[in-house]
Amino acid sequence: MKDVPLEIRTHSANDWFGSFAASSSGWLGSKWAFAGAGLVIVIWATTGPLFHFSDTWQLVINTGTTIVTFLMVFLIQNTQNRDARAINLKLDELIRALDKARDQMIDIENLSDLELDELQLRYEKIRAACDERQKKESSK
Repeated sequence: MKDVPLEIRTHSANDWFGSFAASSSGWLGSKWAFAGAGLVIVIWATTGPLFHFSDTWQLVINTGTTIVTFLMVFLIQNTQNRDARAINLKLDELIRALDKARDQMIDIENLSDLELDELQLRYEKIRAACDERQKKESSK
């Protein structure tokens, strides 16, 4: 852990929600969590006759699933944000490490949509020119 920069160690130690979200998403995405959720639904469904399929009986499952869904949205979003950030940092490191790569591509996820559109058009033109060269070479 000594070779990890202090900023990362400090951030990780203070990021209680990130740690909670990572461990929760790992557990909640498991087959056991799925089996548990299925068991809850089976138990709820089998108690239907006991409660005469009342509105309250239906409200229990509706409320429970709504609350779980609401909370899961935040856990999933946190996990996706962390994964996207890690991937972007890995790509930035690859760009930095390659001599022929353009350093301007580092951190482009922070560009505006208009700037990203312009960049995409530039690469589409490069791709079209490459396709043209390949057509000319294959027709020879």
